[in-house]
Amino acid sequence: MMRARQSRSSDPLVFPASPLRFALIGALLLALCTACQRPGSHGPSYDVATVSRGDLQEYVTASGSLGAVVSVDVGSQVTGKVAHLFVDFNSPVKKGQLVAQIDPTVYRAQLRQAQGQLASAQADVKLKQQNLERKKILVPLRAASQLDLDQAVAELAQAQATVSIEQAALQSAQANLNYCNITAPVNGIVISRKVDEGQTVIAAMSTPVLFTIAQDITKMNITADVSEADIGQVRVGQPVDFDVEAFPNEVFHGVVAQVRKAPTTTQNVVTYQTIIAVDNPGQKLFPGMTADVSILVAERHKVLKIPNPALRYAPPGDAHFSHTPPRQLSRSEQLVFAIESDGRTLDPIVVQIGITDGNETEGLSGVSAGMRLATATRTGPPSPFTPQPPPPSL
Repeated sequence: MMRARQSRSSDPLVFPASPLRFALIGALLLALCTACQRPGSHGPSYDVATVSRGDLQEYVTASGSLGAVVSVDVGSQVTGKVAHLFVDFNSPVKKGQLVAQIDPTVYRAQLRQAQGQLASAQADVKLKQQNLERKKILVPLRAASQLDLDQAVAELAQAQATVSIEQAALQSAQANLNYCNITAPVNGIVISRKVDEGQTVIAAMSTPVLFTIAQDITKMNITADVSEADIGQVRVGQPVDFDVEAFPNEVFHGVVAQVRKAPTTTQNVVTYQTIIAVDNPGQKLFPGMTADVSILVAERHKVLKIPNPALRYAPPGDAHFSHTPPRQLSRSEQLVFAIESDGRTLDPIVVQIGITDGNETEGLSGVSAGMRLATATRTGPPSPFTPQPPPPSL
């Protein structure tokens, strides 16, 4: 028994295939592909920086420590117990002022002993002189021989030599007694005290240091270690800005006073000491503070400034170029990419560069004010100009 087929409203409508239908679909796909290939409508977009004109300063940075222009270590030339200290930390002192005293008891005794020995030697000289005079009288009378006279002359000379020796010993004893009184060698301020009263100091192979006196901390120096890569740009007289941790919001100023040619090597890093003269009228800066310095080594006015991100930029693999970028550049050349009016096409430009302040670089040729340069890619695959990491070793 046959049943009639019932139609359903949910069945899809089926159109018969026709050449016109395929032609319309093909034309639509071709239009979409052509639109996707147009750089003006698709492809990566870029962050932009503009070349400007202005002033540039280049700095060499380093770190160092502050110190007085003249710092003198005050020591003891004699051994003994520290009997008195007359100054302490931060005490102002004048040249010749008594700052400490070593117990003089032993040295006073040595002085008296030297005085006694000298007096004895002088008395012996007098006796030998009288003996010689008698011999001179007796020899012509044949009461003494010529040998006796010669012996008296020799004994007198020996006694006189002994007097010279004892005089030197007396001077040495007097000097040692004087050294018990330790005085300041310069005008200044005590920045270090290394002994206490009652402590025994021993003056043997080296002189024990009791104090360190800074001659004048209103004038100070920074000893900065400048790397060998930068030292060629540093010259005497260049201005310097620096800061210290004690005053983080304040910038201090100085000037390069000396560039020392003796190298210092630490862990295969070669540096050269650069001395920077600093005025410290308010004595805010203390000896020993660490200073981060910036030495102004070059300055340019009204030059073209290229933002440094544009010099570091590498375009993506699907970027569109107005011409093929060069593969080799000289040491003073850099490659930048100007963005053309369509906003998608990159124009590779070789530029000559000059000084830099770390944010912008002087453009000597190849760019003009107002030029728009790519600094970053918003979309797109990795660039063929970007170095790729080596494959992992097996």
